[in-house]
Amino acid sequence: MSRANPALPVDSFDYIVVGAGSAGCLLANRLSRDPTSRVLLLEAGRKDNHPWIHIPVGYLYCIGNPRTDWLFNTEPEAGLNGRSLRYPRGKALGGCSSINGMIYMRGQVRDFDDWAASTGDAAWSWDNVLPDFMAHEDHYRLDDGADPAMGGNSRFFDLHGHGGEWRIEKQRLRWDILEAFADAAVEAGVPRSEDFSSSDEAGVGYFEVNQKAGWRWNASKAFLRPARRRANLVVWTESEVERLLIEASASGRRHCAGVVLHRGGRSVTVAARREVILSAGAIGSPQILQLSGVGPAALLAKHGIDVAFDLPGVGENLQDHLQIRAVFKVEGAKTLNVLAGSLFGKAKIGLEYALLRSGPMSMSPSQLGAFTRSDASRPHPNLEYHVQPLSLDAFGEPLHTIPAFTASVCNLNPTSRGSVRIRSNRRGEAPAIAPNYLSTDEDRKVAADSIRQIRAIVSQPALARYKPVEWKPGVEFQTDAELAKLAGDIASTIFHPVGTTRMGRDDDKLAVVDGRLRVRGIDGLRVVDAGVMPTITSGNTSAPTMMIAEKAARLILQDARVNA
Repeated sequence: MSRANPALPVDSFDYIVVGAGSAGCLLANRLSRDPTSRVLLLEAGRKDNHPWIHIPVGYLYCIGNPRTDWLFNTEPEAGLNGRSLRYPRGKALGGCSSINGMIYMRGQVRDFDDWAASTGDAAWSWDNVLPDFMAHEDHYRLDDGADPAMGGNSRFFDLHGHGGEWRIEKQRLRWDILEAFADAAVEAGVPRSEDFSSSDEAGVGYFEVNQKAGWRWNASKAFLRPARRRANLVVWTESEVERLLIEASASGRRHCAGVVLHRGGRSVTVAARREVILSAGAIGSPQILQLSGVGPAALLAKHGIDVAFDLPGVGENLQDHLQIRAVFKVEGAKTLNVLAGSLFGKAKIGLEYALLRSGPMSMSPSQLGAFTRSDASRPHPNLEYHVQPLSLDAFGEPLHTIPAFTASVCNLNPTSRGSVRIRSNRRGEAPAIAPNYLSTDEDRKVAADSIRQIRAIVSQPALARYKPVEWKPGVEFQTDAELAKLAGDIASTIFHPVGTTRMGRDDDKLAVVDGRLRVRGIDGLRVVDAGVMPTITSGNTSAPTMMIAEKAARLILQDARVNA
């Protein structure tokens, strides 16, 4: 824990940040730069000293582990033919950045221009969020000042940052089967891409990852470690917020005066002199708001919670990326299924990582990526591939014993919308998470088309020497109806929940926060996490969440100066 300033009361802070995940760690760093402000960062989980957090392949041992995961599950989903999915959320310093896939991905230019249009705030346009992405980047391509592969790098300098806290590196591995898939994608008409974060993402190439010299680089290492030397930053772990303190101000408006949290077996009240900032994620933040009386009045009344402010959008608008995993048996190809199938192979993998910090133990869950259109009429890529030299039934399950690779594909812009709603007024009870997957005709059509596209790529000559055979889902499924039902049987989340506290215009009755991320109707309270996204970004959501936090920190400090 950081050393507290003895001149200040221990139960009062200028800023209280709830949640030490990707957004919360960055916010704590930025807000504590001002030595006159005292900042409290709260994390319900423990420190990030669990060894599997830091070894890249350790996500296999962190997801589904109560030491590092909230262990949520979705409600049974009609679009998934009644199935319920595991819904991992990080529970440790670093939050989801301690258990996620480590893929660095911003999204497409259109995503952010659409945010600006939907909120009426140009601050969220691509041109105005790009500096917030770059502000904390430390991109490996700029280590030597130039990268010949990027054509002299002048454009790359305009799009990426160097010297920031958030390390972005090249993956430390190579697989022939992935090279062959990339070649097959090119044969199918997909261009090659050197940088998925520079335009509309179209193309095939290797994902860049948030690692440093073969270790996971999480938000705790990046932003908390340097900041915790500051006397004005206090970090409390194993401290779960029970509710916000919502009071009536002299003006008649509601005001968030602090939080009540569970720490050390008892309830503790902590006051906020300036602001409380919820960064508990797209699941945690709406849950805390609802438990505090901020949310849909009917839901709150149902659970005996006094309504502090009727805000119908809290917990609504849930969006997520659903992936369809196609598995192909191969011949004559090295895959992880075979390599890790013997004690000798496992020893070799361990030795390679111990000596070189490379090989399978340095792998992110997905290595090769591609962005394509599900049909030619689409103006932008709307599918993302995650291709892996392995196969299994689900993450956390054993590898299959046959040589195989997996090509997973997700709809980047789903039209289905779900919800996060409390089940009771008890802090410890998980909310009902209902993503409502595949609930629209468009989403079911994209799912069917995406399976056909996988098959078209795998049928190209570049993969022929490995004699790929579709094992799952199976070539017997061909019609739109069959493929849509099949998607419901085999699809799974890639853990990108957003939108449950979305920002919007003043006349948008379902918007929870405004363009400056202030909660409507409650002074002194903001939400800064993936929940504020009006629509999901076209790719992995970790980097956009950090961009939101970078921008929010500036907005918070600007407002503090105005109100001083």
